[in-house]
Amino acid sequence: MISSQIIQTSIEELKAITKVDLCVYDLTGILVASTTDQIDITSDFISGFANSPADSQVIGQHHLLKIMDEGELLYILVAKGMSDDVYMVGKIAVCQIQNLAIAYKERFDRNNFFQNLLLDNLLLVDIYNRAKKLHIEVTVPRAVFLVETRLEKDGIVTELLKGMFSTQTGDYITAVDESSVILVKALEQNTTHEDLMSIAETIVDMMNTEAMLNVRVSFGTVVQELKDVSKSYKEAKMALDVGKIFYAEKNVAAYSTLGIGRLIYQLPVNLCKIFIEEIFGDNVPSDLDEETLTTINKFFENNLNVSETSRQLFVHRNTLVYRIEKIQKSTGLDLRNFDDALTFKIALMVVNYMKYLDSLEY
Repeated sequence: MISSQIIQTSIEELKAITKVDLCVYDLTGILVASTTDQIDITSDFISGFANSPADSQVIGQHHLLKIMDEGELLYILVAKGMSDDVYMVGKIAVCQIQNLAIAYKERFDRNNFFQNLLLDNLLLVDIYNRAKKLHIEVTVPRAVFLVETRLEKDGIVTELLKGMFSTQTGDYITAVDESSVILVKALEQNTTHEDLMSIAETIVDMMNTEAMLNVRVSFGTVVQELKDVSKSYKEAKMALDVGKIFYAEKNVAAYSTLGIGRLIYQLPVNLCKIFIEEIFGDNVPSDLDEETLTTINKFFENNLNVSETSRQLFVHRNTLVYRIEKIQKSTGLDLRNFDDALTFKIALMVVNYMKYLDSLEY
């Protein structure tokens, strides 16, 4: 339903132009908005007119008119004065408020439509029928972006996104929970992965610059039809979770680049525990000191290159070799060997996944 503040602004603008005082009442005679406090109409007159078949009526020195929407009575408008000009101003006010009510209802309906679409709550025939009614294109390429922040206050993230992306270009912004805002982005046919990354990075930068918010953004793959938007949403949701577990240092996560993290995320918990026990026994990587973990991560970043890793860590080559051999003694895995390094890398990711699951239990 349209807010009383919107109605108040609308009739104040009309009064500024026409100098005619206007009031809007609900069907029980309660004042919703007014440009004056000098209209002497009782709630009985308002409710009586609301129940009458007439579209307009003159009571005292005032014109009363009904504000309708698809045959349903919404409000009663009172225009102060007896002249025909006052009546015409009242008719204009009725038309304006009716159009505002339709626009806001359509906006709400679109929001409701996209929420149900994302959550797979619509039948295929309903998707096409409602999309046609709401003037939403069906065969436009789209991708879903999730913007997560723990500091969302007063809808600031939503408002900033609405300033960046417009429904006029086919973009829609909604939410299905309190932890993230969803952007359904209409795209060009030749949109690339780099283009999607650029959009996500722009959102991160904008939130940081305009609202000092550190947000995390994820996105799914591009879908060609409206009915598949829920698929992109599920992918974006998975990318957000996987990104927080395995790529915590990154603010942007793309479903198509999750790699092995996506596979581990879908593994049964018991299988993960068995794998960790078989590889490490009681000496899980989370128990390793920070220096050792830093060495391992840097070694992997440099594709198992001992010389480059020692240079970046500012340590002697022999010192690095010593650390690697120390890890080999405790785990039985030689990180200089590709197969052992791969096993260790996967095991580290599984450990992070297990820690994430433990945090959810608390």
